[in-house]
Amino acid sequence: MIAHVIGAGLAGSEAAWQLAQKGVYVQLWEMRPHRMTPAHQTGELAELVCSNSLGSHLLTAAGGLLKAELDTLGSFILRCAQASAVPAGGALAVDRKRFSRRVSDMVGAHPRIRIRREECCAIPQGDAVVFATGPLTSPAMSEQLKKLTGAQHLYFYDAAAPIVDGESVDYEYGFWGARYGKGTADYFNCPMDEEEYNAFYESLIHADTVPLHEGVEDLKVFEGCMPIEVMAQRGRDTLRYGPLRPVGLTAPGGQRPYAVLQLRRENESG
Repeated sequence: MIAHVIGAGLAGSEAAWQLAQKGVYVQLWEMRPHRMTPAHQTGELAELVCSNSLGSHLLTAAGGLLKAELDTLGSFILRCAQASAVPAGGALAVDRKRFSRRVSDMVGAHPRIRIRREECCAIPQGDAVVFATGPLTSPAMSEQLKKLTGAQHLYFYDAAAPIVDGESVDYEYGFWGARYGKGTADYFNCPMDEEEYNAFYESLIHADTVPLHEGVEDLKVFEGCMPIEVMAQRGRDTLRYGPLRPVGLTAPGGQRPYAVLQLRRENESG
């Protein structure tokens, strides 16, 4: 049996590995680095292009319970993430370069997986075909999917997690800690008082934003990872009950800040 897996991101790499482990010969298609996407920077498999966090690993959280189930089922991607983890309190965060390199090395060394470094422009013939191209599908494959399903394009605007150079942070203006004291103090917390928060909020909602693509009139966003400027438009306190929430954090003086921006390590060197 021969299976084709199109796309070597998180889902495609996992699918190829699981099929190969069960005796199936796999052709894993990945167009990078010969054809790049607007978000990727390398040709590595399972490259993370946004946050380096895979969410909570606590069993009291839905994401943590899901990871425990994946671990029980022998998830290849989860094992690579655990081997590439960096300190992140109650979350599973990874050194993204080590993570993608580990996935690439292990998939590339599997005797039943052949990685085809070329763009897949047509649906291949095989015993099974897995589409794992994600939101950065190439135009050619997107057209193939439209023909196959008869559906028009689906789209959403996602948020991107910025990376801040640690040397640019003035550590005199914040404190290390984890929310509710869970895990180790792996987050650098930048507190805001009410005046600072209001100034930040006003600057944010009046800032220039990226124009919508031609032909797009209604901005549709992914509720699970919303751009901060869209979230802020829902009300002045929305951010204080969302990504800038101060609950569970206490400053060295013993008080709870009005709002907090948390920074998480990108790699082991901090």
